Amino acid sequence: MTLRSETKGMILFTKDHREKDKLVKIFTEKHGKIMFFVRGARGRNSSVAPAILPFTEATYIADINSDGLSFLKDYKELENFKLIQQDIFVSAYATYILNLVDVAIEDQTYDPALYGFTKQALMYLNKGLDAEIITNIFELQLLSRFGYDFEWKGCSVCGETHGRFDFSSQYSGVLCERHWEMDRRRYHADPKAIHFMRLFASITLDQIESITLKEDTKLAIRQTVDLLYDEFTGVRLKSKKFIDEMKSWEGMLKPLPTKEKEVDND
Repeated sequence: MTLRSETKGMILFTKDHREKDKLVKIFTEKHGKIMFFVRGARGRNSSVAPAILPFTEATYIADINSDGLSFLKDYKELENFKLIQQDIFVSAYATYILNLVDVAIEDQTYDPALYGFTKQALMYLNKGLDAEIITNIFELQLLSRFGYDFEWKGCSVCGETHGRFDFSSQYSGVLCERHWEMDRRRYHADPKAIHFMRLFASITLDQIESITLKEDTKLAIRQTVDLLYDEFTGVRLKSKKFIDEMKSWEGMLKPLPTKEKEVDND
């Protein structure tokens, strides 16, 4: 069955196909993720070439098939995320976010909430806000799409919401300090990292401008989120590996940031 549709969408990735064609995966607002065949996309006179560049959102006109490839016909209302396209550091985080979306849900799964969340993340990256914090927020809130709904608000045993916490796989959430002994295999994570992860699991991205973190806290958060993803999702993406490698050489390409005061938003 073929459906002619007009829908907003964001480019997830493109792949060369044959001599002049491309396969383009688009996260559409109306139909979820779809792989499109784009005939002549690599030719000089391709009318859709501007709309299939990385980090682009447009309204796409397409023939969508329930089985097999769909076909991209035309577009309108094009928007490029220019900073993401031009900055290798920002584009690395944007690529990772889009790759996570691709593995988190099945193709042709209608998920307008995730579409909106993904677009908002790209918009904030494109504004030059802290890419690491945006990515951490996205990772933690995306865990529900992998089937995990951890308890972050309070202790999984007693419900306590204040104090020092650690993450427990056994209890599927955080434990307050009084109950750490109930799980000797808890993460033994930096309590400061857990504090911000609890915050990130529930805040909206429009609150990000009020958060600044020291580099050692960011590292502790990164390490703990990685533990979560390794244990529960098994997802290991090349784009994530690139970010990890990038951290070792980014200082050689741009000035080191001035250390900012850490804000406790609890």
